[in-house]
Parts: sequence; C-alpha cells; structure tokens
Amino acid sequence: MKKFLIQAILIAFTFGAGNALAQPKTLDELLLKVKAGAIAESKEYKEREREFRQAVNQQQALLTKAQRERDAEERRSVELEATYNQQEEELAQLTDLLTKRLGSLRELFGVLQQVAGDARGKFETSVVSAQLPGRGVFLADLAKKMGTATELATIEEIERVVYELQREMTEAGKVVRFKAVVNEPDGNKVEKDVIRIGAFNLVADGKYLQYNEENQSVDELLRQPADYLLSTVDDLEDADPDEYVRVGLDPSRGSILSLLVLAPSWYERATQQGGFIGGVIIFGGSLGLLLAIWRWMAVGSIRRKVHAQIASDTPSDNNPLGRVLAVYQKNKSVDTETLELKLGEAILKETPEIVKLISLLKIIAVVAPLMGLLGTVTGMINTFQAITLFGAGDPKLMAGGISQALVTTMLGLWVAIPMTLAHSVVNSRSKSIIHVLEEQSAGIIAAHNERKGG
Repeated sequence: MKKFLIQAILIAFTFGAGNALAQPKTLDELLLKVKAGAIAESKEYKEREREFRQAVNQQQALLTKAQRERDAEERRSVELEATYNQQEEELAQLTDLLTKRLGSLRELFGVLQQVAGDARGKFETSVVSAQLPGRGVFLADLAKKMGTATELATIEEIERVVYELQREMTEAGKVVRFKAVVNEPDGNKVEKDVIRIGAFNLVADGKYLQYNEENQSVDELLRQPADYLLSTVDDLEDADPDEYVRVGLDPSRGSILSLLVLAPSWYERATQQGGFIGGVIIFGGSLGLLLAIWRWMAVGSIRRKVHAQIASDTPSDNNPLGRVLAVYQKNKSVDTETLELKLGEAILKETPEIVKLISLLKIIAVVAPLMGLLGTVTGMINTFQAITLFGAGDPKLMAGGISQALVTTMLGLWVAIPMTLAHSVVNSRSKSIIHVLEEQSAGIIAAHNERKGG
C-alpha cells in the first residue's frame, strides 16, 4: 500500500511538471524520469537566473542614466531660478521707471477707466441708445484694455470718450423724431415715427414707449398712464417744430412708467383686491346712487308742481298741495277742529310718497363703513394666516390680505360719504315740501276759523 502511494505521488508530480514524458511502467523507469526532470529544471533555473542578472545590470544602467538626468535638471533649475530672479528685479525696475515717467498720468488713466465704465452703464440704459445704438461697445473695450495695466489709452480714444459724453448731454436737451421698430403688446413689430423727449421718454402714436436695454429694443408699455398724460403726447405729436407744448415726463427715465404694468387699476382694486365684500359694497353704493338720483328727480318734480300750485287758485290733483286743497274744498262747511283733522289726514297721506325710500339712503350710508370694517377684519385674518403658514419673510404673501383690508375700508368710506350727503340733500328737499303743505294747511285753518268766528 505504501509503495502504491509513493508511485501515485511521483506520477502526479511528473504529470504536473509538464507531462513531457510518457508514464513509466516500472520503478526504475520512474527513477530515470525523475532524474531527467531534475536536470531539466536545473537548466531552466540557471537560464532564469542568468536573465535576472542581466536585467539587474540593465536596471543599474537605467538608474545611473536617470541620476545623471536628474543632476542635469537640477543644474538647469538653479540656472532658471537665477534667471527668474534677475528678470523679476529688472521688471520691478522697469515698473518703477514707468510709474515715475507716468506721474500724474496714472491718476488720469484711472479716472478715465472709471468714467468709461460709468458712461457705458449710463449709455446702455439711456433712451438715447434707441436712436444711437452701439455706443457702449467702444467704452467696454476701452475699460477692458486699460484694466490690463499694460496698455494705455491713446489721444484719439480719450477724445472719443469726451465726445460721447458731450453727445449724451447734447441729446438729452433735444426732442427728436426718428424711425424705429416698436414691439407692440400683441407681439407685432411695427416701424413707427418715434419721438424721443431728451433722455427721459419715448412716445409714438399717442402712447408711451420704453427702451429695453437687454434686447436693445423699443417696446410699447402694456399699460399706459392716465388719459390727461396721453393727451399731452397727442399735443406733442401734432405740434410744429418750433412750437412749445406741455408734455408729461418721467424723471426716472422710464422706471416709473415700467412699474405701471404691476400697478392695478381702480377697477382691479375694487373688483379683485376688494373680494366678495368689496363687491357687495360696490353693489350697495351703485344701488344707493341710482336711488339718490331717482328720488332727487322725483322730489324736484313734486317741488316744482307744489310751487306751481301755490301760484294757482284752482286745486290740481297732480301734486300733494293740490290734493290737500281739494280736501279743503270738500269740507268748507265743517267746523275748524274737524277741518284741521281732515287736512292733517291728507298731509299724512301725502307724506309717504314724498319721503319714499329716502331712509334707505341712510341705511346704505350706515352699513357701507360697517361692511368695510368687516372686510378689514377679514383681510387681517388672511394676513395672519399667511404669516402662520409661510412666515413674515416674503411681504408679497401678506400683501393680498392687507390689500383687501385697506381696499374694503376705502370702498366703505367712498360709499358712506356721498350717501350721507345725498340723504341729507334729498331728505331736506322732501321736508321742505312737507313744510309747505303744513304751512298752507295752517293758513287754510286760520282763514277758515276767522270766517267761522266772524
């Protein structure tokens, strides 16, 4: 068994070594095979050792070559460092020499660079650029050139900066008409005769325009200012070249006009910012206005008829005084006390028609500010809810509630004040008619009593 294991191990070793020879049949053949394999391996090991020693010699040669190159580069680095230090000293000397030779010119060029940068920003936002575009390109190139500290501005460039500044000041005092493509709110681009009013505004076809410096385009304002300002634009367009006219100007050079897009109109304030409560107040105010006009006209008609009846001796049934006189004509034979009661009854019968719905004006005048106060409370509640949910960092989130609070209060006062005045006026006119009826009735009773007493 032991001999079998040894034979199996030797066979496996011989097979794993390359399986170069055939499998031995006897132990003597196996011994010969092992000896031959050992000799072959010894030759292979020697060959590998020889190659390794040769590679070591090559690596030593490469190392020696790398060391020589390193030493050469170190010497070159020292030389370059010395050259750099020398050139740095020369550059410092030349810089000092340039500073001494420039003298006050350096300060001049610094001011020129600052002026060029400021003028470029001014020109890009000026409405004069709508007529004279491209002025900021030269100034931008000049500022960039002088920012390098290696190039200086030439005399021609300095003179051109002065010229551009002078031209801007000159154009700011002119009213000029020129052709330009205008972007309308619906997206159409139309070439129009544009009038430039100095460096303040652009107008065309009775409307205000704005200059968009980002796109370098002329745009029509989405929302125009009040009509009285637009009328001045019409006068300007129709004026003769030597004629002086009044025209509305925006001293902020278009900033205020551009904000008109964000500003709501009175209709939007009342209908949108006022909300439901604002709509109720407007409805009540409109109803009160119509009612006040109707009662003003009705009471005025009754008053005219009453005054006409006073001048007439014949009672007419188309006015309260005539109907009261008709009652007297029917009751001339009764005693004074009964006549007084009859006439009082007739006046009481005419009073409701004279004062009809006038009390509703007073109710509207009282309820309108209360509705405005309700809107104020509701708006503040909405504001505090927005603060609770989103915090107080963004004022726009609170603007809706505050707008509702203020607009409803304003609407309530707008309705209450004229309704109070209307109620006072209509009520005083109706009372004057009733006073005339009572006065005439008292005179009739006095005359009747005199006749009875006589």
